[in-house]
Amino acid sequence: MGLYIHIPFCIGKCNYCDFTSAPPAAPGEIENYLLALAKELEIYGRLLARPDAACSVDTVYIGGGTPTLLAGEQLVRVLIKCRDLFAWSADTEVTVEANPGTVDLLKLEQLKMAGVNRISFGVQSFDDSLLRAMGRVHSAALAVESIALARKAGFFNLNLDLIFGLPGQTMGMWEQTLDEALKLEVEHLSLYGLKIEPGTPWGEEDERGLLPLPPEETVLKMRAVANEKLKARGYRQYEISNYARPGFEARHNLRYWHNKEYLGVGLGASSHLLNRRFVNISSLSSYSRLLESGQLPIAEEELLTWKQRMGETAFLGLRLLAGLDSEAFYLRYGIRPQEAFKAEIEHLLQLGLLEEQDNSIRLTAQGLPVANHVFTYFV
Repeated sequence: MGLYIHIPFCIGKCNYCDFTSAPPAAPGEIENYLLALAKELEIYGRLLARPDAACSVDTVYIGGGTPTLLAGEQLVRVLIKCRDLFAWSADTEVTVEANPGTVDLLKLEQLKMAGVNRISFGVQSFDDSLLRAMGRVHSAALAVESIALARKAGFFNLNLDLIFGLPGQTMGMWEQTLDEALKLEVEHLSLYGLKIEPGTPWGEEDERGLLPLPPEETVLKMRAVANEKLKARGYRQYEISNYARPGFEARHNLRYWHNKEYLGVGLGASSHLLNRRFVNISSLSSYSRLLESGQLPIAEEELLTWKQRMGETAFLGLRLLAGLDSEAFYLRYGIRPQEAFKAEIEHLLQLGLLEEQDNSIRLTAQGLPVANHVFTYFV
């Protein structure tokens, strides 16, 4: 299975962020959280162990928040606990999210020694004015410096997160960010169109009509320009928002898109395990209290029906540029997607939003910009 570990702490909340994250409220809060996290890992270590061996994981992802807000020693402790409880293969992909300015050479070397082999940097932009508007605490120069430190520490699998469609962002600004990112020659790039979330500072501004968002046609052009630039530099788009040099696709995220099993631990973390989806509570005090008493901190749990499982596999698979593999779907469910979703797929084929090629069903060029609409047919 895959293992996701959530670190809910950050320096400051960004204006677009609705993740389960916040700055530490009091001294010792991070350390107390890590003690509770260790208890949750221990419970699952016991529950999932086979009589003859520990449960094995082939991808580990530490996300947040800003995991690298923690001291190197604290992150190493989390990784050691995971190694003690779960069997890792020699090629387990171990990713840690990092924000520029929260890493130094020592911390990166500690992570490398502890088995981390992939760093995902939340850069978002190489335009300082946009970074300030987002509420980011780093500059473009600091991002470049942090990436150079990661290379010096021996990391050869780096991802950069970038956002387009930002308030006040012009096409020129976006192209400049892409050009700066390409200069760094990282192995992976994740490009996300801004999503305005209710309850965030930008969500509230947008409700009042005060957020100067680029026109939709500009946002679509930003995506198209990115596709052209990245393809010319040897990156392959393998998922709606993700591009990689050959062999550097994000294995942990591919697990999500192939609808495979993963365990999520930590505040607000989600899991997909044993045909169930469940999510942890988002109250830090309740999380710690429940684990102190030996209880799992699950807030919601759902046993998925056969139809739900097929639907999730279908729409998650359609996020991949290769599309939904019809043969793999048949081997998993005993029915092909063209039969399980006959009316839906035929309708979307007629609309020109899906196409069939070889053994797959995939989004067309017309379907990609309205992918979320297409996905609703399978939910």
